[in-house]
Amino acid sequence: MAEAADFQGTSPSPARRWLRRTGALLTGVPLLTGLLQLPAAPPADAAGADAPQAASGAGSVSVSVDTLTPGAPTEDDTVTVSGTVTNKGKQTVTDAHVGLRVGPLLNTRSSIDSVAKNSTDAQNAFGSEVGDKYAEEFDKLTPGVSRPFTISVPVNKLDLGQDGVYQLTVALSGQTSAQQWEQVLGVQRTFLPWQPDAAGTKTKTTFLWPLISTVHMTAETGSDEQQTPVFHDDDLAKEISPGGRLDRMVALGKDLDVTWVIDPDLLASVEAMTDRYEVPGEGDDTVVGSHQAVAKRWLTEVQEAVADKEVVALPFGDPDLASLAHNGTSVSGSLSHLKEATDVASSTVDAILHVKPSTDFAWPVDGAVDPSIVKVATSAGADKVIARSDTFEETDGLSYTPSAPRPIGGGTTAVVADARLSTAFRGDMTKASTSTLAVQRFLAQSLTLGLQTGKQRSVVVAPQRTPSASQAQTMAEALTILQDGTWSESQGLVAAAKAQPDPAATTKVPPASAYPSSLRKHELPRTTFEQIARTQAKLDKFKVILSDQSRVVTPFGRALNREMSVSWRGRQSEAAIYRSGVEAYLDTLLGQVRLIDKSETKLSGRSATIPVTVQNNLVQGVEHLVLRLTSTNPTRLEIGGDAYAERPVAVSGGHSQSVKFTTSANANGRATVVAQLYTQDGQKYGEPVTFDVKVTEITATVMLVIGGGVLLLVLAGFRMYTQRKRAAAREAQERDHEADEDADDPQNPETAGERLTQDSGADDPEQPSDPAPDTAPESADPSGTGERVDR
Repeated sequence: MAEAADFQGTSPSPARRWLRRTGALLTGVPLLTGLLQLPAAPPADAAGADAPQAASGAGSVSVSVDTLTPGAPTEDDTVTVSGTVTNKGKQTVTDAHVGLRVGPLLNTRSSIDSVAKNSTDAQNAFGSEVGDKYAEEFDKLTPGVSRPFTISVPVNKLDLGQDGVYQLTVALSGQTSAQQWEQVLGVQRTFLPWQPDAAGTKTKTTFLWPLISTVHMTAETGSDEQQTPVFHDDDLAKEISPGGRLDRMVALGKDLDVTWVIDPDLLASVEAMTDRYEVPGEGDDTVVGSHQAVAKRWLTEVQEAVADKEVVALPFGDPDLASLAHNGTSVSGSLSHLKEATDVASSTVDAILHVKPSTDFAWPVDGAVDPSIVKVATSAGADKVIARSDTFEETDGLSYTPSAPRPIGGGTTAVVADARLSTAFRGDMTKASTSTLAVQRFLAQSLTLGLQTGKQRSVVVAPQRTPSASQAQTMAEALTILQDGTWSESQGLVAAAKAQPDPAATTKVPPASAYPSSLRKHELPRTTFEQIARTQAKLDKFKVILSDQSRVVTPFGRALNREMSVSWRGRQSEAAIYRSGVEAYLDTLLGQVRLIDKSETKLSGRSATIPVTVQNNLVQGVEHLVLRLTSTNPTRLEIGGDAYAERPVAVSGGHSQSVKFTTSANANGRATVVAQLYTQDGQKYGEPVTFDVKVTEITATVMLVIGGGVLLLVLAGFRMYTQRKRAAAREAQERDHEADEDADDPQNPETAGERLTQDSGADDPEQPSDPAPDTAPESADPSGTGERVDR
């Protein structure tokens, strides 16, 4: 502030202004004489509550500057200032007018900071008014009332002298009933850069134009052939829709000479939206997204905007380098994720935008660095780190701002962005007054930087990662004026990094103790990287059994990159929910390949086969699995002749397979058996299935009992056979006897002739004492059951 005060003063007043003030003073002499003759006012305590309210004084009127054109005038221009004055006091302001006042030349960057900090302070000096002709008058301003104004002044009336930045004050003067004389009641200071002729040595300015968003895609994909992606929200559609933040960034940036800094995850997410995608619906359900046309339009506009422009690709997901350096390097495998994110960055951008990006740059949050951050940033292949001058401070007391590149050893270059220019567009830029002041301050700092020395320097501007639409609009306005101005020329980031370093500039990386505490408290904790490592271990176990690993490895690999994103800073609960969702979904997929539970199995006999079923509910086949069946009591039950046996497993998608194991029993009783899947490298896969086998051993006594039972069945069958044969014989004898009786009956005419014949010529009938014949007499009757028939 002391530096700024050295340049505060008043410029020479016009003669007409001096005459007007002298006349007003002479006119007030009689009035003053009359006032001296009045009795003295009563003491304040005597006046009590009926005493008039004290005057509002300076600052009771708010003055806003909504537009200032042109932002960097030349000799033939007319400066136009428009805005609003608002009476915030409790007394009416009369005989008011708004005028312009040109203050002293501000030839240091710190003096500009001081004026900006006290831009509404009406007590400090602010120069003399340009003149009555260039003022707008108001009869009165009642409390709470706002009135617009517009003032236009030719540049040649502003009494601007040498090149540089001038303080331009818009002031409202008037009087109140308590203070009935003209006084300044409200001011708004801003800056007027003045360099009408082109500079002999122009500053080379690099402006980074970031296309970065928060995390939107999950690891979940559909089971269809296209693997329909699932988003955890549909907010990205709002950003890329007409008027959205990212839509404005592309529309504004395409007409500017900037270096595009892009997170490949953003491009991949929008490309996923160009086809079928799903977003959360009610409850746990998902619904099909409907912004395919918006996504296609935005990607087309990005392709057109970056054509023939310089593009820098950040690692996929924009990982938080500081969090990784401070909390993640002690967790095994964390740095490998950064390497993967860097490796896929170039191919992702090239495939979608059809440009070859540079991947040599690392960009820590707010450009804050320390040795560990630099080490991590360069571990994945980047050899240039974008830092910022408020953390990478000069230690040699330079009187000017050095060029951006600084060699910091090991072949690494720190590209130090200017902090004042990089932070000029933070805050709420939705108000026209705030935006206008930011633009003029940015231009003022840029011009003053260029006038510090005759050396040509390369300056880098690295704004906030995710500017709002209004911030982007303000950035574009400032950059347009700068690129059309007389003291700066555009330069790409790659060229800026290769510029000749200033030998007087510091090259020492700040120590870890200098890292801002405000940034450290928002870092991703160690638990983040531990969970990432745990999820990666599960993924490694899962992928080896898959017939098509890419369906799982790619979406989960990118999701793990997103878990390290800078965008989670200050959103710890949302980050934890996202990480848990990724791990839970992977657990669900792991559980799709499992063993089917078994109940108790009974085993009768010395050997038998036990089946174990493996179920695969994935859409793809699994292989490279081994199923091991183990007996906890091999003295009672052996499996495959040992305590355990293994069988290879391969199951098609959506199918089950039974794997059979041969067992042998040595004793009666129960034996517990454990079935467990393993990967081919010996890692357990899934939960084991435990079941009991009840063994019943066969003895010699049991064999005798069984043999006796079989013999009894045979004897019973033989007895039944003989009984049926005897019954048939008896039936045959009875039939023969009945036939003999019929033959002896004299009343039977059929046998009468036969008897005569027998009586006359037949031999004598056999007698019981006669010897038996060699052949039994034949019978014409059918054979009896079971009877043998001779042929």
